[in-house]
Amino acid sequence: MKKNLCLLAILAVMVFGMAMTAAAEEGVTDTEIHIGEWGPQTGPAAPWGSVARGTAAYCKMINAQGGIHGRKLIHHMFDDQYNPAKTRAGVKELQEGTGIFAWTSGVGTAPGLAVRDYLMERKVPWIGPSSGSIHWIDPANRYLFAVYPLYYIEAKALVRYAIENLGVKKVAIAYQNDDYGKNGVLGAKKELMTHGMKLVAEVPVEVKDTDLRPHVMKLRKAAPDMVLLWVGPVHAVKIVGTGKAMQFEPQWMSTSTCSDFPLMMHISKGLWQGVIATTFAALPDSDNPKLQMIKKEAYEKFAAKNERWGLFYYAGIFFTEPFVEGLRRAGRDLTRERLVTAMEGIKDFQGIGGRVSYGIFNPKKTYETRQGVKEVFIVKCLEGGKSEKLTDWIAPQYP
Repeated sequence: MKKNLCLLAILAVMVFGMAMTAAAEEGVTDTEIHIGEWGPQTGPAAPWGSVARGTAAYCKMINAQGGIHGRKLIHHMFDDQYNPAKTRAGVKELQEGTGIFAWTSGVGTAPGLAVRDYLMERKVPWIGPSSGSIHWIDPANRYLFAVYPLYYIEAKALVRYAIENLGVKKVAIAYQNDDYGKNGVLGAKKELMTHGMKLVAEVPVEVKDTDLRPHVMKLRKAAPDMVLLWVGPVHAVKIVGTGKAMQFEPQWMSTSTCSDFPLMMHISKGLWQGVIATTFAALPDSDNPKLQMIKKEAYEKFAAKNERWGLFYYAGIFFTEPFVEGLRRAGRDLTRERLVTAMEGIKDFQGIGGRVSYGIFNPKKTYETRQGVKEVFIVKCLEGGKSEKLTDWIAPQYP
């Protein structure tokens, strides 16, 4: 009888244990939370690679402080070379092999679009894509939370500033011929329309393009006062440099993707001076207390010796801060559904950049409920890569 009771007790424990294991959330153990990220460490977008390295240091900082409700953040990052096919393969391998609880950041619009549907169909949260694409909020996705302000509103902000503060009369744009660049074109056209104006030139740039002289010739022919650069850092620098060689020097303006001024000055050999850009986070040398704390506790303690402190590096932290806040609010009994509910409760969260707010998912109001940051400010590149702040936080209307 006692043997039977013992056997039943053992079986009960085994069944209960199996049930608990079956009920456990993918990517979560008693001591760990597995999160994933891709980022171009090599290839044409390598200057943006520090975004993922910043996230890695931030996770180490969180772990050094005790983790999230006793769990350590296990950060899985891979180099996709800004190649959507590699992004897709890498995400699938980690998701189905390792088991990722949620994804954070992830550089690039085209790489992100390559995996968006895959993650959403599996109901895997993706928080803070490192891209300001409209496609993160349209079509609507319950498990996708954007942080990066839309490229669309960045373009509107720059055009408005150029017209109202600089007296610009003719605007042109050089844009990466994909969703990233086209978002900039869309925003620029919308703002110009309100002033009774149109773009005088729209020049597409392919990621593989190396000779930018034909592109600059098209821009110069249109004789604009200001040219928007909605391309990657390498192409942006080549356009400005080629323009100078051709004695074509309009007011260059660019998206936040080229607003890491010390880096841009370095790769342009000083030609980036005078360029005006939007940005979304505190300036590198600001006295923002949260930024200074992160510099000391994440960058100085965990960054590689040759890592440079700058906007691109701590952008990876900025995109991940709301995710960490959501994990804290979700509590110890962590599931993806609890995380989503916790994220929806975030209102005016202030990290190292613009205020972050979400809401209960509404497919007809995704800008309000899934677009975290809705504000930017405008800066000008000065000698030595320093920044002159031209505006306070501004929030252009969407759409």
